[in-house]
Amino acid sequence: MSSQRAKSAVIFLTVLIDLIGFGIVLPILPYYAQKFGASGLGYGALVMIFSAMQFVATTVLGRLSDRIGRRPIILATTIFNAAGYVLFAFAGSYPILFLARVISGFAGGNISAAQAYIADVTSPAERSRGMGMLGAAFGLGFTLGPLVGGVAQHFGGHTAPGLVAATLSIANFVSAYFILPESLAPEHRTRRPLFDLGHMGEVFARPRLRPLMLVWLLAPFAFAGYTVALPLFATETFGWKETHLSWFFGEVGFTAALVQGVLFGRLARRFGERPLLIAGMFGMTLAIGGVPFVPSSLALYLWTLVLAVSNSLFAPAATGLVSVYAGPTEQGTVLGAAQATSALGRMAGPLALGVAYDRVGGTASFLVAGIVMLAGAFVALQLEPVSPALATAPAPEPVGDTGHSGPA
Repeated sequence: MSSQRAKSAVIFLTVLIDLIGFGIVLPILPYYAQKFGASGLGYGALVMIFSAMQFVATTVLGRLSDRIGRRPIILATTIFNAAGYVLFAFAGSYPILFLARVISGFAGGNISAAQAYIADVTSPAERSRGMGMLGAAFGLGFTLGPLVGGVAQHFGGHTAPGLVAATLSIANFVSAYFILPESLAPEHRTRRPLFDLGHMGEVFARPRLRPLMLVWLLAPFAFAGYTVALPLFATETFGWKETHLSWFFGEVGFTAALVQGVLFGRLARRFGERPLLIAGMFGMTLAIGGVPFVPSSLALYLWTLVLAVSNSLFAPAATGLVSVYAGPTEQGTVLGAAQATSALGRMAGPLALGVAYDRVGGTASFLVAGIVMLAGAFVALQLEPVSPALATAPAPEPVGDTGHSGPA
């Protein structure tokens, strides 16, 4: 195995273990929240605060990884993750559960460092394939995590899923500490203000990146809102419990692993990232807006395949386009700006759709989310196609480079 492939394999395993832990709590969270009296807004707030902390973390960690390297960020956030899961396991009230999501959300900001790691060790032509590999790790994590969580809760009680997730995070730290090398060369390290959000404005100011950043805002808004409305709707309409939701997330994850791990690289080479992103956006529009009209629980599982396939085309294409447009000295910064923009969408979507569900019901909530996704699809049509010349073009000027470049 080549050195590049070995590094990619290690970061794949690191992200996979991280996402298994995240997936463990997903199907349990809405029912955990309802146990403490949370409504649609209360559950939406738990989803929102995770994304809010992820927004803070990606803003800081993307730039910090450009300064000190990717490895320290990945190691530190696995420890934060373990602490958040322990708190989740022993939460005895809604405020404690909320605090656990604060900690886990901050740790979730390490995705910008993981994506930058892949950008460091892949060529521009292979970058989307590398991002698709990360998407496959997400998919496997979402497949295995909910199933592990369901089994853990069945045999170990309500504390078991959080403790299993914490154990996996600790194992993640140990494995990454011993086998994950640093990917960022000293000559590519830069010093930029860690708390300056101006880089987001500068990224939005680039005509080539602006439509893509809007897509990174609108699609997560709609998708995150959907993930809040769906458990509430399925519980109320079809009587779903934790097990049903585990199978739902497992279906989404398995599809993502298959599409992103096996098919996406081939499709990207044949059609390019832009067409795949657009197709994914229109597919998610149809999948989300059609949920209120499915007649049965089985039909909802089948309809979810449309969403899962569409999102599996969209996610790595969006990330690949950002990383191609960014220069080698600013991968962490630009990917961090994209993830921060995405986090803003995931912050607003759950609250908006949670309130909509409480006030106007499930049908209207899904239609609103579908309309927002459709708006994002039309924005995606404005994206500039990526030509082979662009993939090998000189790097653009660094975003927000107000400090000196060089070794940290």
